[in-house]
Amino acid sequence: MNGTACAAAHPLDNVFWQTLVGPHARYAFGSAEARRYAPGFSPLVGFANPESPDFAALAPHCTPGERFYCCGWEGAAPAGWQIEMEARICRMVWRMAMPEGDEATGAVLLEPRHVAQALELAELTRPGPFGSRTPELGEYFGFIENGTLVAMAGERMHARGHREISGVCTLPAHRGRGLARRLMLKLVARQMMRGETPFLHAMVDNVPARALYERMGFREDRESTLRVVRYAGSLR
Repeated sequence: MNGTACAAAHPLDNVFWQTLVGPHARYAFGSAEARRYAPGFSPLVGFANPESPDFAALAPHCTPGERFYCCGWEGAAPAGWQIEMEARICRMVWRMAMPEGDEATGAVLLEPRHVAQALELAELTRPGPFGSRTPELGEYFGFIENGTLVAMAGERMHARGHREISGVCTLPAHRGRGLARRLMLKLVARQMMRGETPFLHAMVDNVPARALYERMGFREDRESTLRVVRYAGSLR
């Protein structure tokens, strides 16, 4: 398994960049060297050369205090930036046949009226970077019980025939019922019917989650360094 995300022809190599210059270009802005999602979407940034990211090209498109997730580089932070978190992340790609049937027939397609509940659920369970406009990046499905969104899963990054499953979370009191798994398999089937290959990301140290995804049909593809960086502002 390669430990770095290097620029290459395959769409999942340097997938942050491939997403931001490709299918999600309309949700992003930046330069020929660095791009970010617009405010309100997931705080992800991509670089044309992820192993030597051009933060100077990104800075004009950022506000001091903003935090971003980026992948595939190591070393010291450049002037004007601070590294607030570093971890290892594993990309997993679906390698099985299309799931049979739909175990999530009771799930609802989330709409703008569900955004407040989705944000509340994400804030409580911390499935990863999630913004008020993140559900616009793809399909999000959830289980609603007694008026409360108790579980959800959706789509985020999209790079040439590959679609990421993300935002997977369940209220603590409703865990153990397989709700998230059912939502994920629903998304897998819908993506495969569109001719897309599902993939997702999991933290390397989250062994139980990786084992669950393995049992479902995902296979580990690549590990890389994930960082959260904060823009402190120009030093000039």
